[in-house]
Amino acid sequence: MRTCVVSMVAADSERPNDPGVRMFRRERSIPLRGSAAALCNNLSVLQLPLRNLTHFGVVHGPSAHLLSAAPEGVPLAQRQLHAKEGAGVSPPLITQVHWCVLPFRVLLVLTSHRGIQMYESDGSVMVYWHALDAGDASPVQAVFARGIASSGHFICVGHTASAGTWSGRVLVFDIPAKGPNIVLSEELAAHPTSVTDIASEPAQGQDCVADMVTADDSGLLCIWQSGPEFKLSTQIPGFGIPCTSVQLWQGTIAAGYGNGQVRLYEASTGNLHIQINAHARAICALDLAPEVGKLLTAAEDTFVHIWKLSRSPESGYIEVEHCHGECVPDTQVCGARFCDPSGNSFAVTGYDLAEILRFSSM
Repeated sequence: MRTCVVSMVAADSERPNDPGVRMFRRERSIPLRGSAAALCNNLSVLQLPLRNLTHFGVVHGPSAHLLSAAPEGVPLAQRQLHAKEGAGVSPPLITQVHWCVLPFRVLLVLTSHRGIQMYESDGSVMVYWHALDAGDASPVQAVFARGIASSGHFICVGHTASAGTWSGRVLVFDIPAKGPNIVLSEELAAHPTSVTDIASEPAQGQDCVADMVTADDSGLLCIWQSGPEFKLSTQIPGFGIPCTSVQLWQGTIAAGYGNGQVRLYEASTGNLHIQINAHARAICALDLAPEVGKLLTAAEDTFVHIWKLSRSPESGYIEVEHCHGECVPDTQVCGARFCDPSGNSFAVTGYDLAEILRFSSM
C-alpha cells in the first residue's frame, strides 16, 4: 500500500496571498432573499441542459430557497419551502436540501429536526413525509436528519438521535417510478455518532461493488453495496476528527475533515492512498465533476480549491494535481458545488452572504 501526503497550506499567518493557479473567473452572482445558514454542504445544484437552466437550493433557518437561473446568472424563478412542523412548539430548522437524480425521476429532499420531506424536482408538490422517531426506549434530547444521496432507485438519508448518547442510522427509501408510494425499506445501523454526509455513484451493473459511503462526526466511514438489501462492505476508522463531507468517484472515496485535510481512500479495501493538507480550517463541502475527475474542496478558511484526480495506467494509483484556488474574502464559506458534470463552472455560498457566487472557466 502506498500513501502520499500533499501539503497545500500552512497556518493562517503563513498563508501566501496567491491562492494558486487561476483557471476560473468570477461571473454574475445570483441574489438570495436571505443568507445561507452556517451549515456544511449548504448548496445543492441541479442542471437542466435541455431547458438551459440551473436550479440552486440553499437552506436558511426554517426555510429552503430554490432558484432557477439562466446560464448568464439571471434569476428566472424563486420558491421558498418550509419545514413541516410535526410535533413540537417551535418551528423546526432545515438541515439540508438536495436533489436526488434517480434513473426514472428527480426528487428534491429536505431534512430537518422533525422529519424528511420529498418533493417533485421543482418543489411544487410534496410527495412524501417521514416523521423522525428516535424510539420509545428513553426520552430523546435531540433528533434530526442530515446527509442525503440516491443509489439506484433508493434514496438514503442520515438519521441522528440522542438519548444521552448519540447514535446514527441511515434510512433507505424505495422510490417508485412515479407517484407517492414511497416505502421505508431498510434502516442501516453502523454509526455510533451523528451521520454527517452520504455519497454514492452508479454501480454500472457490477456485482459486489461498493457504491455508497456514509460518514459521521467521529470520522468513521462506512462503505456499502446497494441492492434489495444494503450490505456493509468495509469500515474506515475515524481518528477523532469529524468527516464533514464525502464524495465517491470510480471506486475512490474523497473525504473532507474538520482539520482541513482531504483523504483519498480505495473504496474496495479502505486503504488510504493520498492525504492532502488542503485547507487551514475545517472542510465545509466537497464535490466531484464525474466526467473529468475534478474534485472541489471548500473550507472555513475562505478558500475553494479544485484538484484533478486521475489513476496512473502503470501503477493504478490515484494521482492528484492542483488546478485552481479561489479566495472568497471575509466570508465563512458553507457550500460549494460544480454546476456541470465537466467541472467548467462552480458556485459558492457563505454565511451572512445574500447571494450565490458563480465562477466559470476562462
